[in-house]
Amino acid sequence: MRIAKLVERLLATLALMVAIAVFVFVAMRLLPGDPVDLILNEGGQVSEAQLRALRANYNLDQSIPKQLLGFVGGLAHGDLGQSVSYQRPVAEIIREHLPATIELTVVAVIISLLLAVPAGVIAAVKRGTVIDRVISAVTFVGVSVPGFWLGIVMILIFSVGLHWLPTSSRAAAGVVAHGLTGFYLVDALLTHNFSDFGTALKHLLLPAIALGAVMTAVLTRVLRSSMIEELQKDYVVLARAKGASEIRVVLRHVLPNALIPSITILGLQVGSMLGGNMLIETVFSWPGIGRLAVEGIFARDYPLVQGVVILFAFIFAIANLMVDLAYLWLNPRVTM
Repeated sequence: MRIAKLVERLLATLALMVAIAVFVFVAMRLLPGDPVDLILNEGGQVSEAQLRALRANYNLDQSIPKQLLGFVGGLAHGDLGQSVSYQRPVAEIIREHLPATIELTVVAVIISLLLAVPAGVIAAVKRGTVIDRVISAVTFVGVSVPGFWLGIVMILIFSVGLHWLPTSSRAAAGVVAHGLTGFYLVDALLTHNFSDFGTALKHLLLPAIALGAVMTAVLTRVLRSSMIEELQKDYVVLARAKGASEIRVVLRHVLPNALIPSITILGLQVGSMLGGNMLIETVFSWPGIGRLAVEGIFARDYPLVQGVVILFAFIFAIANLMVDLAYLWLNPRVTM
């Protein structure tokens, strides 16, 4: 029965992805403007024959239903079309920029979890104390402050003022990526180049902290509330009556149950980091898909923007599916 539910959930996710792709395609076609205008403006005088050939190259001479069928067919084979500004396949461009976004997101998630889980647990155990009030105040600020503004402030303090960390980009000038995986930290470890590893990590810290600030604050507040609720349940009293230490009660019994509501927040936040970090990547000149989307918007590169938006939507759909699977793992009594 559970396998059948899992298959049903996977098919529903696949159908959702197809619906998202169709919606994004139609929405992009309804926007004002013409992607061919970009080439015309840069190329000067263009004859009518060249114009027709250009439109045919991007299938803009066909009706929208035919364009949609061609797009869905290409999407099934991983073809997202041809970028107007790059003059290259969109899928290829996204593959080049995706590792930067994934690496930034992974580091941001690790930092968030390392801060949020201990803070949430301590705030719940020390409920009503000065420590709890301080943590609550800090998380309130973290939720309220926009990530891009925090990034600018940290640049002014730690880069411009103290000269501790770099202001932008993925690596220092002269550092060459080895291209083994596309992830600078992993490539540096694989080649045993610890100098490049340190340089890449320094470039990652500020954007990762700015990107993960909201997630850290939200997870801390959610985990604190869940911990307080779990600490008042009967099984906690029973565990203490059996002589279990307070640390064991909190970490072995209470924390796993309190983490279940946080899984939803974690999944959605990770999806948001992967797909909605355009401002952070722009502030730090981070060469990820978020900044790529911004460049595509300003360049009116509709195929590129379309491909990135579809990727963003797919990431959220996959994140929701992973949240459901995590529920099953943490609590087998939950049904999909």
